[in-house]
Amino acid sequence: MRVLLLGSGGYIGRYVADHLLADPAVQLTELGRGDTADVRFDLSTGSPGALTRFLDAVHPGVVINCAGTTRGGARELTRHNTVAVATVCESLRRSGCGARLVQLGCSAEYGPSQPGSSTAEDAIPRPGGPYGVSKLAATELVLGSGLDAIVLRVFSPVGPGTPPGSPLGRLADTMRRAMQAGDHELRFPGLGAQRDFVDVRDVARAVHAASLSAAQGVVNIGTGRAVRMRDAAGVLARVAGFGGALHDVEGHPLRTVPHPSGPSGLHSAGHGRGEHGPETPAGAVGYAYPDGCGSWQQADVRTARDRLGWRTRIGLEESLADIWMEAACRI
Repeated sequence: MRVLLLGSGGYIGRYVADHLLADPAVQLTELGRGDTADVRFDLSTGSPGALTRFLDAVHPGVVINCAGTTRGGARELTRHNTVAVATVCESLRRSGCGARLVQLGCSAEYGPSQPGSSTAEDAIPRPGGPYGVSKLAATELVLGSGLDAIVLRVFSPVGPGTPPGSPLGRLADTMRRAMQAGDHELRFPGLGAQRDFVDVRDVARAVHAASLSAAQGVVNIGTGRAVRMRDAAGVLARVAGFGGALHDVEGHPLRTVPHPSGPSGLHSAGHGRGEHGPETPAGAVGYAYPDGCGSWQQADVRTARDRLGWRTRIGLEESLADIWMEAACRI
């Protein structure tokens, strides 16, 4: 199977590339803006005609689009997340390769959801910020393109290589600097928010499964379990050996020992369709979590299980340990 991977230099794209390269049945070509790509091409500025000629020359059976950005203003987000996808769709329509498109979307397209609930693919999207809007517009372009296409709405990806600008990446870096400085008090915002954290290596497996399947439309990629940031932070502190006190921005102390609700120390509020809601209102610290999704997000992952045969394999504690290992290397 010949696969063209767009955005191979990004956080998720790197793991998708590694996973595909491990499959001897895959012939992989990487296209992106970085020097490591086989072919350099900027989707946000390149013409559909140029990409069409490349598609006709390479003739892939599958095109996987991991390209995009999470930072910048509305104009930059639109250019990299929406205009780029319009270029991909138009090029595939013009090309004679007939490739299947696997587009990476994100949970920010849904926006805030009711605490205790699980968000299914038929939920009405209400993105809470320009990033989610730009990604939702890309999804609508793909779904309306008439192509053989699937959109994977990835919830909160974590694991090795987690960007330092993401909440857990920033927390690990903050903890590293506190330990370097000998600080025993660490304050961090947004610890009341609850998110569905999915390991980036499991996401790469989902992308591979989607490329082989006949499924179309939108498919959620998550664990089906929302975890409080304060519980994730407590496990990260234990993994790191940080014995000090962690506080949220409102000054409420955070225990740095595992929560008694489970062997991993991660308290999950809600499973499957979200039968069990949170014990207290999430996000009570009054912090606006940066993804525009409010205090709670949890995926309904039944479609991924039923249509892709995909389930997560890597637990959050392992993901956090790998995040800390990378952060510790910078000490």
